[in-house]
Amino acid sequence: MEEGRKQLAVSAGFRRLITVALHRGQQYEGMDSIQAELSARVMELAPAGMPAQQQVPFLSVGGDIGVRTVQHQDCSPLSGDYVIEDVQGDDRRYFRRLIFLSSRNVVQSEARLLKDVSHRAQKKRKKERKKQRPAGTPEEPPAAPGQCIDKSYLCCEHHKAMIAGLALLRNPELLLETPLALLVVGLGGGSLPLFVHDHFPKSRIEAVEIDPCMLDVATQWFGFSQSDRMTVHIADGLDYVTSLAEREARPPYDVIMFDVDSKDPTLGMSCPPPAFVDQPFLQKVKSILAPEGVFILNLVCRDLGLKDSVLGGLQAVFPLLYVRRIEGEVNEILFCQPHPARKLATSELLEMAQALEQTLRKPGRGWDGSYVLSEMLKTVKIV
Repeated sequence: MEEGRKQLAVSAGFRRLITVALHRGQQYEGMDSIQAELSARVMELAPAGMPAQQQVPFLSVGGDIGVRTVQHQDCSPLSGDYVIEDVQGDDRRYFRRLIFLSSRNVVQSEARLLKDVSHRAQKKRKKERKKQRPAGTPEEPPAAPGQCIDKSYLCCEHHKAMIAGLALLRNPELLLETPLALLVVGLGGGSLPLFVHDHFPKSRIEAVEIDPCMLDVATQWFGFSQSDRMTVHIADGLDYVTSLAEREARPPYDVIMFDVDSKDPTLGMSCPPPAFVDQPFLQKVKSILAPEGVFILNLVCRDLGLKDSVLGGLQAVFPLLYVRRIEGEVNEILFCQPHPARKLATSELLEMAQALEQTLRKPGRGWDGSYVLSEMLKTVKIV
């Protein structure tokens, strides 16, 4: 926590920084009302000699200060108390979020709601239907909560980068016709495996989630569903990968993705738990990955020494390691491959991403026009 505040102070560019956390029960119309409430207290902490009329800038880490509607709250034996809430973003679109109250400032999962299911629009349509409905006619039941999700849109920048990593596979322009085998460890709201399932029609995805409550959350609130190409295993990711590595003659995976959070906030690394990057375990991951496959890891680590250690351990197992830093966030996406001979220059990476995107953008594919795969790989660096 302290290391994170230091990094925030450096990035803000000021010698003195005050951090304020808003209570989830508080409601504000926007930054102006927050600034009006805090300004007098902030000036009490100003350094001696500071002019009385000096402007003090206020910075916000999120654009969801205003409208927030809690849709569901519960407690998981594994993950603790959590809440499902709909918030209004800067563009006045609504987003659904999963928040673990043990880490209430971190959005665990996020999905955009379809335009016609905003709360105001729903109330307006309900009034109109009531006027038009003949007396005695029963009211139509509301749509299931998970049916209002825009499944074509990826909210999280780190998920966009992870999808862009599929361009590292051989012949990316043919991936839509390739029977890809993927293993995704960490389900959350299910948006990452669901996006792959919907956009790569020949893919077969196995997702592993330790908390059965999260499967219920993903299914009921985030539009997730299983199919003959999408299977969820309720298991510890460490145990599941170990069991796969011990099997004989098992077909390898083309892609393995880790998007697993740590329940221990004191470690300095919130994603993944340290056991997932131990070298003996990484060797097991490598053993179930195809020779030309890609292992994609979401790393969230504020401890610079620990991060260097993690990168060194990964590189010892996967000689070819690309890193993509997520701008404005702590997340770094690591693309790991077993053979250094596959090393590609940035220009080659961009060409492969563009080839894949051209295929995905064909009419009828439901591709989100704001998502540019090649943009996700422009700043990739080889470790």
